Amino acid sequence: MTRNVGGIDRILRIIVGLALIAFALGFIGKGSAYAWLGWIGIVPILTALVGFCPLYPLLGLNTCPMEKK
Repeated sequence: MTRNVGGIDRILRIIVGLALIAFALGFIGKGSAYAWLGWIGIVPILTALVGFCPLYPLLGLNTCPMEKK
């Protein structure tokens, strides 16, 4: 796995992931049927920490800066 998630992309993924998890935590004990959607926030956090998004190669994307040779 080569890295394909750049710095700004990683920061945005962490922010979005934390926001989604906070959304889920806000519904704990309230019996909302949509609270599980917030736990999807784990996915962007994991991809930010690993630096690889499995969807990017399928779409031909790469936000990692090019290495200077």
